Amino acid sequence: VQEKASVFNMQLDLTGAVPSLIVAFVIVANGDRQGRKRSLVLPSTGALTANICLTVLSYFSLPLSVLFAVAFVTGLFGSMATFLGGGFAFIADVCHDEKQKTTRIAVVDLIFGVVSGLAGLSSGYFLRGIGFTWTFVTASLLHVINIIYIVFFLEDTVGISEFQHEAPISCKELLKETFSGVYMLFKTAPYKKRILIIVLLFTFMTYLFTMVGGSSLFTLYELDEPLCWNEVYIGYGAAAFTSVSLTSFLGVYLFSKCLKDIYIVFIGMFSYIGGMVMAAFAKTTLLMFLVRVPSLLCFMPIPVLRSMLSKVVLTGEQGAVFACIACLEVVTGTISLSVFNILYAATVAWFSGFSFLLSAGLCLIPLAVLCWLLCTSWSGEDLALLVPEEVSSIESVDS
Repeated sequence: VQEKASVFNMQLDLTGAVPSLIVAFVIVANGDRQGRKRSLVLPSTGALTANICLTVLSYFSLPLSVLFAVAFVTGLFGSMATFLGGGFAFIADVCHDEKQKTTRIAVVDLIFGVVSGLAGLSSGYFLRGIGFTWTFVTASLLHVINIIYIVFFLEDTVGISEFQHEAPISCKELLKETFSGVYMLFKTAPYKKRILIIVLLFTFMTYLFTMVGGSSLFTLYELDEPLCWNEVYIGYGAAAFTSVSLTSFLGVYLFSKCLKDIYIVFIGMFSYIGGMVMAAFAKTTLLMFLVRVPSLLCFMPIPVLRSMLSKVVLTGEQGAVFACIACLEVVTGTISLSVFNILYAATVAWFSGFSFLLSAGLCLIPLAVLCWLLCTSWSGEDLALLVPEEVSSIESVDS
């Protein structure tokens, strides 16, 4: 059952990954000209559609193969990558203070982690109390509220006059503008800036690969022997990550006052390595809950790296850089889930904790890249992230 569930999860993730990759890239990148609200409304509508389908699937006890169609439809609407990409670009637009940008991006990650934890905590009770069908109905109602707020109450950060009066263009021209915007982000940038963007994107991708892959196996690991957790304990375990999101945010908030961004990323990566090593050998319920203690700061690198990338680029390039981040999240997350699910299925019989140890070991790659940045000429003002003076001078020249 463990092996089949692992492979099924992998196949489901792959089904929605390709369409969501394309949609996220196009919608988020075009947010610089056409506004951010599209990247929020579209995935919310897709999530509502998916939950309605899941309600029907649960009520009529349809075969699980229908989930593949649901995953594909959700991907066509952009999925979570588009929503988060647009949300972070939205935050970057309203932040004019560089230090404030790091904190506010961390706040968004905090909200995402806290709400995910609360959902995990309550999910077991919801399923036990009202069943799958009404649980999906409740989620659908929440999506309706979210869509109404975005459409009617949320003000866009890109002025209407900037994109509403533009002449309509064809889909081909729209795609050309989208890809050219991302291309010009690297083409016209100074050499050091271009290398720094590439290195930061690689660091973000490799750390996300290890973290998503390792943490995604927690539920399967907790369901298996000798832990054998039920749905309520699974909910408690998911809720424990709420504290990790909170402590990671507090870490970003406090450390950002006295440390450079790159050192905060270091601390978060070492925190993750400690938690994964401990999880590999956790064979009791108490020890599995205590895994969250060394992992208290493991979420810090994600918002800080987003902030670092946002600080590198100009104001009109925020959508392009967050489109790159969103696409990397989809690709990296999908590949990571596939690789680690296959790996877990192959190793669960002889050592179920092997995947956690591998995840901790792979985390040495982004650590090595960051060490290279510190040991070269990048460690000075180039890494102070980011030369707000350089950005301002470039903007003045462009204007």
